[in-house]
Amino acid sequence: MSTLVLDNGACFAKIGYSHEKVSVIPNCQFRSKTSRLKTFTANQLDEIKDPSGLFFILPFQKGYLVNWDVQRKVWDHLFGKDMFKVDFADTNIVITEPYFNFSSIQDTMNEILFEEYQFQSALRINAGSLSAHRYFHENNSELCCIVVDSGFSFTHIVPYCRGRKMKEGICRINVGGKLLSNHLKEIISYRQLHVMDETYVINQVKEDVCYVSQNFYKDMEIAQLKGEDNTVMRDYVLPDFSSIKKGFCKPREEMNFTGKYKTGEQILRLTNERFAVPEMLFHPSDIGIQEMGIPEALVNSINNMPEEMQPHFYKNIVLTGGNTLFPGFRDRVYKEVRALAPVEYQVSVVLPQNPICYPWEGGKLLAENPDFEEMVVTREDYEENGHYVCEEKFDI
Repeated sequence: MSTLVLDNGACFAKIGYSHEKVSVIPNCQFRSKTSRLKTFTANQLDEIKDPSGLFFILPFQKGYLVNWDVQRKVWDHLFGKDMFKVDFADTNIVITEPYFNFSSIQDTMNEILFEEYQFQSALRINAGSLSAHRYFHENNSELCCIVVDSGFSFTHIVPYCRGRKMKEGICRINVGGKLLSNHLKEIISYRQLHVMDETYVINQVKEDVCYVSQNFYKDMEIAQLKGEDNTVMRDYVLPDFSSIKKGFCKPREEMNFTGKYKTGEQILRLTNERFAVPEMLFHPSDIGIQEMGIPEALVNSINNMPEEMQPHFYKNIVLTGGNTLFPGFRDRVYKEVRALAPVEYQVSVVLPQNPICYPWEGGKLLAENPDFEEMVVTREDYEENGHYVCEEKFDI
């Protein structure tokens, strides 16, 4: 019996058998400008010759799975003969879903897994619970941890104690990678080049040049300096998808601070947007979202916990999700939480080697756990008792 672990994110699906390696695959469909009629699914993205003006069709909206037709197509592709060749009758699936997921979505998910695909058994679980499982597995002396999962749609902050999530401490900030990319698109379109349709390219720009500032106002001052003194400024060469396949940052020594470039490359000159965009994770109020930033929400969440547990949470803060990969992210979270936390508590912020696949690794460990059989719902169970048995067993 094999177990397939699928961390079904709103941007990427992290998928693999528990005895193999993980693959990170776009969880969406694409249409390109050039071949309007053809729809590309998941990792067929690589077949698109010219990804400018790429149109994304996403199964998730605002963090919840609403477009089942697209999700089915992606799953058919993932489970099918080109990818994982799943033998459904002989496979368990561990699949993630967001916190407090709507029961209608949960029911549809059960129906698709058991009635359409007919998996042998299934376990639906939050990605953060898998991250916590992975963390406790490595640090088995620890009883508590608090997981910051900053993904595509939003950022969740969830305290775990002895492997159980503490519902009263769960916090959600409605800022994620999608919002950051969209904001960067707006800024660039307003300041220099109309890129509102270039989701794919600008997302790449964000990943290549953005960073989290350790001192926002100081960096703002540097960003206003002229010429070589401006250490924040970067020139980003946009891809033309014929000679330049992927955009890149010009090295400092090749930058032209005074005039135009002679070469025919298309250049984006980025200064304060490099750190002003990720700053939204720390101050959502910058763009009119009246919510706390990550450090404040962390402290708020920990303060909702029993007092004797609080020091344990402060010294086990775990960062997961794609946004944690911004350079300077971990240091900034540490710096701000340290400033807000009581002096006598020790603060420690852990950024795993691969924060995107961390929950998947937790799922892999869980599948090898002797208690795994107890946690899943089998197809017989489901056929006998319907959705009720899933509601009883899965803690969402």
